[in-house]
Amino acid sequence: MSKYKPSPFAPLHFPDMPKIDGFTMATAEAGVRYKGRTDLWVMVGQAGTQVAGVFTQNLCPGAPVDWSRKALSVDTKGPRVVVVNSGTANVFAGQKSVDAVVETAQGIADIFGAARDGVLLSSTGVIGEALDASKLTAQFSAMKASLSAEGWADAARAIMTTDTYAKGATDSAVIDGVRVQINGIAKGSGMIAPDMATMLAYVATDANINDSVLQVLLSDQVGSTFNAITVDSDTSTSDTLLLLASCAADHRLITDVNDPRLDDFKAALHRVLFNLAMQIIKDGEGISKFIRVTISGAVSDKSAKKIGMSIANSPLVKTAVAGQDANWGRIIMAVGKAGEPAERDKLTVHIGPHLLAQHGQPAPHYTEADGAAYMKNAEIDIRVDLGLGDGQSVVYGCDLTHQYIDINADYRS
Repeated sequence: MSKYKPSPFAPLHFPDMPKIDGFTMATAEAGVRYKGRTDLWVMVGQAGTQVAGVFTQNLCPGAPVDWSRKALSVDTKGPRVVVVNSGTANVFAGQKSVDAVVETAQGIADIFGAARDGVLLSSTGVIGEALDASKLTAQFSAMKASLSAEGWADAARAIMTTDTYAKGATDSAVIDGVRVQINGIAKGSGMIAPDMATMLAYVATDANINDSVLQVLLSDQVGSTFNAITVDSDTSTSDTLLLLASCAADHRLITDVNDPRLDDFKAALHRVLFNLAMQIIKDGEGISKFIRVTISGAVSDKSAKKIGMSIANSPLVKTAVAGQDANWGRIIMAVGKAGEPAERDKLTVHIGPHLLAQHGQPAPHYTEADGAAYMKNAEIDIRVDLGLGDGQSVVYGCDLTHQYIDINADYRS
């Protein structure tokens, strides 16, 4: 489907994702921007569906983000509907952007019987162009007629932009002896940085859990998953991550996040979120190498994460990895520029199994041949110990190749 060179980390196939009781969906070709492909997805959660969400921290968010933030708190008796289009982000087009979300939500309310103000909307694509909502609303009647409990792969494809493959993950957990299912899809390839990214992700479960518990789970787990990845340090205007529970499973309602019955579910949810986050970073625009940066010995976990992100976002580090150059000097530079406590003579730097630098100088037994051989690997591990405290963090990134420039230079053409 994508016109871009496939990621070397693309999976061989989309996962087999089972139906989830209480959810149906459909896709359509609305013609928002693309020709000959689907670009619209609607998912309907049965009455009583609970929802939680986290959104971009960009201070210039899109109208769909503003709308969905408010929609989370709407108490609706009818179905919960998620509407996602690709092709335009519906951002920074003034009142036209606002009008488009209202028209879209009203169209869903008219056709699906949902409360307009509770409709959850997402858009992804070009910034600065208003969404023509009539292209979406024209599809809703036919989509309602074609709703199915299947179609996760179709949904993942419909929301893609520069992605080179559809992204999905599935897992299950046991609550009160009842097995519950968790399915998730995501899109994202560029403009990826914490808080969250040009990233859309939707996770659904049949578990019987209320919205306040879902919100705590999602907010707690996003830090080590979607907010631990970076392609290019750019935080999008459209980031949206939704977690929906149909409450169709036959177990007692969970209303306390500390309920021990949640333990298995928490672990399974984290696996789904982490899986989707890793798929996004491994489809980074122009990627040829996956980078894992582990920071230890920092004064705090927060400080460690900031230093890790400084390394993962450094164009000089990223291009060195692309060029298979074990240039540890660039790593030291990125540590020092992070603005966090660091002492040159206490640092140690590893690339893979090789100790490159320590005590303010090159490690005595390191050889360039060792580093060059390791840098040929597809996955690169960078480890820095600051020797100052117990703070630690792991972040995930990718290299920077000329294809990243090619993709973003002609994105609107």
